Amino acid sequence: TTKYYCTVIDAPGHRDFIKNMITGTSQADCAVLIIDSTTGGFEAGISKDGQTREHALLAFTLGVKQMICCCNKMDATTPKYSKARYEEIVKEVSSYLKKVGYNPDKIPFVPISGFEGDNMIERSTNLDWYKGPTLLDALDLISEPKRPTDKPLRLPLQDVYKIGG
Repeated sequence: TTKYYCTVIDAPGHRDFIKNMITGTSQADCAVLIIDSTTGGFEAGISKDGQTREHALLAFTLGVKQMICCCNKMDATTPKYSKARYEEIVKEVSSYLKKVGYNPDKIPFVPISGFEGDNMIERSTNLDWYKGPTLLDALDLISEPKRPTDKPLRLPLQDVYKIGG
């Protein structure tokens, strides 16, 4: 971005990779929660056992206090680039994030299409009803967390191996 060099740690959304997600998230300054905006996709992700819900909870539990929510696949909503669908998702996800411990008023919800590139780097004419930041601009709005350099070193461990010999 114009302000930061970013390291992206992709935390897979599949249940089999929760351990990898925890490892990546524990080192993050900000979470970018990618929400499937399609009919059925969003409902599955936000359901009681959904991955969207689980990842948001784990991010907060692991100490990630800043978040950006991206409503992805806006090109595949009905109708395409639906403002009503975006608003429905923002309302429901905001309600859940508040229960988890986040302040939804401080979380940008960016409608995007990763496939088409809408609102990723530049504003999209397909989403002209949206007046907030693009994903790239939202990353610039993140504040750098305080790094307690005067405190003891902490290292995350993922696994321990015992090698005989």
